[in-house]
Amino acid sequence: MAGNIKRMIDRIVEQRAKGNLVVVDTTKAKLIFKGVNPDKFTSSSVDDPRIEAKLRDIAADMGVSL
Repeated sequence: MAGNIKRMIDRIVEQRAKGNLVVVDTTKAKLIFKGVNPDKFTSSSVDDPRIEAKLRDIAADMGVSL
């Protein structure tokens, strides 16, 4: 299913930021530092199981449930 990575990223950002734009930016920066560039993925991007696993680990580290 295409776009799953984008949905995972969006969920992480939404749950962490809760509408705070500063936290949106810092969360995206943290994702980049951890090896996942949120701007690289769209709703039509092909899903990569390695990236999905990495996002699950990042979400767990950040206290976010996917």
